[in-house]
This record gives sequence, C-alpha cells and structure tokens, in this order.
Amino acid sequence: MTNLPHLLDNPVWHALRGPHSRFAVQRGLALHYQREVAAFSAFEDATEQAYADLAVDLPPGAEARLVRREADPVPAGWTGVNQIRLLQMMVVQDGIDLIDGPEVISLGTAHREAVTALVELTKPGPFGARTLEMGRYIGVLEDGELLAMAGERMHLPGFIEMSAICTHPRARGRRLAEYLMRRLMKAAFARSERPFLHVLPDNDAAIALYRRLGFDVRAEMQYLWRRPETTLSRS
Repeated sequence: MTNLPHLLDNPVWHALRGPHSRFAVQRGLALHYQREVAAFSAFEDATEQAYADLAVDLPPGAEARLVRREADPVPAGWTGVNQIRLLQMMVVQDGIDLIDGPEVISLGTAHREAVTALVELTKPGPFGARTLEMGRYIGVLEDGELLAMAGERMHLPGFIEMSAICTHPRARGRRLAEYLMRRLMKAAFARSERPFLHVLPDNDAAIALYRRLGFDVRAEMQYLWRRPETTLSRS
C-alpha cells in the first residue's frame, strides 16, 4: 500500500486550496499568499512547469518562500537564497485545560502599531502588514503596551497553525505565552481542528513549552527561499 502524503507535508498549498483560498493568487500550478498577508508560496509537485508558474507573480527581485517536507533540487534558472530547517510539531492529545491569567484582548487593525512593535522586538517569525487577517490573534495589554501575543496563521482542513507566539522581555516568566496558547488551542479543539506549529530546532525553551502543551514533533520541514534569475512578465 502506498502512503498518501500528509496535508501538513505541504501546508501552504493545502491552506491556499482550502480555508485560505480567499488570500490565494494562482498562476497555473503555483499558488501564493497575497504578499501583504504572508510571503509564502507553494506548488503541489516540484516540476519545471510549476517553477515557471511560480516565477510569474513574484514581486521584482523577491524570492519564493516554500515550506515543504523535502528540499527538492534548485532548478535551472533559479538561485537558492536560503534553506532553514524547521521542526513541525502537532498536538497529539485531545483537549487542553485553561489557566488563570490577565484580561485577553482580540488583536485587530487598531492594535497594528503595538503588534508591530512586539514583533520587531521579539522576532517570532514572518509577519506582514495583513497577517492579522489570517486568523484569530490575541494578546495581553498592560499600561497600553502589548506584553504577549499568539495567533492562528495557516489554516488547513482540520488543522490550524499556532504562530506569532511571543512575550515582551520584561514580562517573561509570567507564563503569558502558555496562557494565550491554551486559549487558542481550546478554541481549535472546539472546532474539531488540530493545532500545529513550526519552530527552529535550536529553540529549546520554546520546544519545552510546546511539549508541555501536548505538542510532539511530527516531521522535519524545509523552509526554502528561492529566487528566479529573471523576472517573468505577466500576461
């Protein structure tokens, strides 16, 4: 029997073909998130035609950022800009308990400045001008300053990615990231969706937190940045 690929082996593709189709820019065999929402692109299979289609809708000089289970060879006409190894972790249990904590707010456009400040300070990963539109983002404010946040990024059938999990340095040790993640996870389970996330392999503190919350490593993923050597015109 042949094992079918798991949806999470190609998460960007399945998000843009599914619950996030409203953000999709499609050209032949290639899909992109609208660039201000997220800088991710995808195709199903790494064929010559898929890469040709991928090049067309990239902004001039921009790279395609792919999240895939395997690192296929860099094709002719492309340059490998970066390759980052990620651990993809998924919750392996059902249900999560909440813990006590401060008031939680839903983050929207009115909080964009505060969100940007926290993201620039803590650098939790890619975050665009419209990333807040991808799902529910929540946070803790204190004296008008955003101390912690967590949110939902890629949304696939039956799966939801936890992302932008960060805490201001002066609030570390207060379990705010865990507090927010528990709330998002509980909401995901209520929708019959399984939380997953991506983390750098050397981020020991984050991995320890995620394991306490019931996550386990599902797969090693590759975050590939590839740039076409020439910009193709749209037609």
